[in-house]
Amino acid sequence: MSGENIRLQRLFSSGNVVVVAVDHGMYNGALPGLINLPEVVAQLGDADAILFSPGMISHCAPLLATRGGPSFMVRLNWGTQYSTQWDYHTAQSVRLISSGEALALGADIALVGFSLRTGSEELDARNLQVLGDYVQEKRAVGIPLVGEFYPADSEDQPPEALYDLVSIGCRVAAEMGVDLIKTFYTGPDFEKIVAATPVPILGLGAKKTRREIDALRLAASEIRGGARGVVFGRNVVQARDPKRFLGALQEVVKAGRDPEEVARQFAIE
Repeated sequence: MSGENIRLQRLFSSGNVVVVAVDHGMYNGALPGLINLPEVVAQLGDADAILFSPGMISHCAPLLATRGGPSFMVRLNWGTQYSTQWDYHTAQSVRLISSGEALALGADIALVGFSLRTGSEELDARNLQVLGDYVQEKRAVGIPLVGEFYPADSEDQPPEALYDLVSIGCRVAAEMGVDLIKTFYTGPDFEKIVAATPVPILGLGAKKTRREIDALRLAASEIRGGARGVVFGRNVVQARDPKRFLGALQEVVKAGRDPEEVARQFAIE
């Protein structure tokens, strides 16, 4: 059994997974809820994994060094599609660290983001080359690789267009050799994407929902659609009580409970 398979089985050892993303500062700066990252991360010990940018790992080392704590995931590249405050539209991707360097930092899982249909055939090809290079590296060093398909202008895509993009992007990522995929929920047809993708898919949270119960509903829809877990960031760390919301999210994702019932139990509105 390969190293990446061993680490992947550890992640899913308790069923569906809840990953909390705290890497937003790498492209959006210090967002509310992420100002003091060690303080934030101290509330996330019950997560299955936490997604970091490379430079913040050392600042949160005490939690990561705890036996039985969350696995930790590190982002390997940077893309303009994430810096939404600057209205970038081309989704250009650059390497930050190698898969081997991620292991040296102590990472259990690596993540690479990519986009397609950027409007430039050359840029699409370069983005896939970055992904392909990371797939080769992860096989060599034995770390699981998450491919995050994040379309350019994703937050402005109409539902039909987003479905078409995510459907193709997920299959491309699987064909390239990633172990997991993180991407957008596309509505009732999401289950068709899951059925056509031979690796587990994690649904992301995207924008902060207007109400916290809406985030629980989104997670429930993703799980019903076949996702093996979720990667939520702002909807956890910007919750009124992040630790309590994380507990509620786990009930929805891992236990498959109804979000309305869970919201009542955890006093979430």
